[in-house]
Amino acid sequence: MPNAFHNKSILIIGAGAVGSTIANWIAPHHSKLYVLDQGETLERIANNGVTAYLQNHQAEGVNTKVKTIGNLADIAAPDYIFLCVKNYSLAPIAKTIIEHYGKSPVIVAFQNGAENQNILPQFFDKIVYGVVCYNAWIDEPGVVGYQKHGPLVLGTPDNSLQTEMKTLQSIMGLGVETVITDHLQDAVLSKIIINLTNSFTTLVGFGYQPVDNESLFQKVLSNLTYEGTQIARKAGYAECKLGGMPSWFLIKLSANLPQFLTRGLFRKNVAKMVVSSMAQDVIANKRGDNELESINGYLLEMADKYDVKAPYNRAMYALCREAFADPNFKPISIEQAWEKIQPYLADGTVVASS
Repeated sequence: MPNAFHNKSILIIGAGAVGSTIANWIAPHHSKLYVLDQGETLERIANNGVTAYLQNHQAEGVNTKVKTIGNLADIAAPDYIFLCVKNYSLAPIAKTIIEHYGKSPVIVAFQNGAENQNILPQFFDKIVYGVVCYNAWIDEPGVVGYQKHGPLVLGTPDNSLQTEMKTLQSIMGLGVETVITDHLQDAVLSKIIINLTNSFTTLVGFGYQPVDNESLFQKVLSNLTYEGTQIARKAGYAECKLGGMPSWFLIKLSANLPQFLTRGLFRKNVAKMVVSSMAQDVIANKRGDNELESINGYLLEMADKYDVKAPYNRAMYALCREAFADPNFKPISIEQAWEKIQPYLADGTVVASS
């Protein structure tokens, strides 16, 4: 790798699941990488580094020492800033970045959904968007698990900033597979479709309580994602294969074929599932703000625009919007959720069967 790439500095803002895994994977190969967070998270990472482990292999976790800062004033303006925070935190952080560094750094945005494409251009001129093609979770500050080791997909809406993206690929690729796409919006929509399930798994506490009805669990998850593919196709988007995530073809099969034919494949995919970032926000961290609007709400706006009924997604959005607003929210059973979904399916709409 040319020395010029070694001289490019990277600041990761946010040491959550995504920021921590990226730091763990890249820091051993790049000496000019820094992490910014606050409080206990910053202290633990400064003292102990970041430990990351593959799902079900916690004993084999790898610890990486990571350089940390507590304030943007601690380092000169970096070449790249990785924003590894949720959409609802972007605007205030963007303002702080501009106060310290102006618009000179290239921003690399790792958020679910497409909302970041509306927020960040209000502040910055050079933005690369990242699609995270793996699930990860925080056990405790500085300790993160991941479902698989990447990949990360980089792109821009107009396919600009190719030089910057190739530099990023050269640096990041030493620690994790990094792909540049010229179909960013297809990639973003493909990831949103997979993330539609986060609402339901949060509502029923997947990872926090047992799956009490496997058949209904499969039925709802399959229909949520299948409706998502129908909305995307109607809107003119194409599938973008994202690092081992279920294809649209398999999603269609799971939703439309009898479950005795698809149960084995479904169980295989469920075995890979982990507690979603939405569940961590709503259940573990008791946050009132979450990604429901930027994922489920965004797809339903598209469904309205292109006249797609999407009853499962409308049910889940309405139910979760009400439930998650309760500061004392507790997950319900799958059968309870199914009962609440029924009124949304009672209008004669034809949906995929089990």
